[in-house]
Amino acid sequence: MHLVDITMFYAAEGGGVSTYLNAKAHWLARRSRVRHTIMSSNVETCDDTVPALVKIPSAGLPGFHGFRMPLSVEGPARLLESVRPDVVEAGDAGHCAWAALRMRRRYGIPAVAFYHSDLPRLVQPRFGQWIARGTCRYLANLYRQFDLVLAPSRVMVQQLDAIGVSGAVHQPLGIDSSVFRPQRRDETLREHLGLAPDARLLVYAGRFTPEKKLHVLIEAVRKLGDPYHLVLVGGGGMLPYCGRVTHIPFRRDQRQLARLLASCDVLVHPGDCETFGLIVLEAMACGLPVVATNKGGVAELVDTETGILAEPNHVDSLAGAIEAIYQRDLVRMGQAARRRAVERYDWNEILPQVIGRYEGLLHGYPHAAADFAIDLIHERERIRVTD
Repeated sequence: MHLVDITMFYAAEGGGVSTYLNAKAHWLARRSRVRHTIMSSNVETCDDTVPALVKIPSAGLPGFHGFRMPLSVEGPARLLESVRPDVVEAGDAGHCAWAALRMRRRYGIPAVAFYHSDLPRLVQPRFGQWIARGTCRYLANLYRQFDLVLAPSRVMVQQLDAIGVSGAVHQPLGIDSSVFRPQRRDETLREHLGLAPDARLLVYAGRFTPEKKLHVLIEAVRKLGDPYHLVLVGGGGMLPYCGRVTHIPFRRDQRQLARLLASCDVLVHPGDCETFGLIVLEAMACGLPVVATNKGGVAELVDTETGILAEPNHVDSLAGAIEAIYQRDLVRMGQAARRRAVERYDWNEILPQVIGRYEGLLHGYPHAAADFAIDLIHERERIRVTD
């Protein structure tokens, strides 16, 4: 059984799509006979023997935050044909998706689409409402042709339904709770940053792009003043200067990121258009309560026991939520956050759900379903013997 993930949104610099695909690759390698390949225009190496990572010929385009786009549908389609997958999952709505559909038509294999990016919302501020409407029509035409469409949050399922893609399935992403855990905490971080021992340490991690609304967060920290300090982990666009902000470059090693998260008090995520918000779960698994906004996928991850939600694009509301969370029992909230992340979103909970989606889909493809069923039997037997 050969599963291929194909997307332009896989990159060494991390991100939710990369984390998902890497976790899937590692999980399948340990627990299953299913062969797994990742194809992307952003991998750093290419090997003719078709290793787990396969590079798609591509070109850089402005406005894609460093991601490279395949030059045509032909390139990824030829690569897919060369490895002959039994199931293909497309992680973007561009050339990779059309290549996956070409494989479906020519070889009768199931094609899955994972709707990772809120494309109409990204398009509208750059190109206007007319182009955004055209994007919705394009997405509807594309995704209606897939056997299965997955979306990481309920709000994205609702958005797909609104543009005419009915039947999309809510499939959350997950975290490695053995990496992201409170025991990573480093009590010397404040001293290392030159801060007082009683500094209230906030953290954000991710891309510095306009839709993350970091200018709102920085202004809220400026408004709060002492003893608040913000650690921004990541990179991207230019941000307003504030003396109460420390910038730390992106951490490719997840253990280093977990150490930074666990060493702070509260994760603050000001974005209001996240399709999911993986960093929120990673922080929760590290024992951090969360301040976020009440719009987008992040709002589905945080409840009153694990954090506080603020109004989006509102400096005073965000600052007030940050102040309010420090009036509550941070230790207890952090424990609840850890518990929620581990019980509901550990990859060992999430990835069996994903594999189950494939299994259900393959019932309509008898030959592939038989091969996949054999692999699942071996996997379950291996788990039973291990236990």
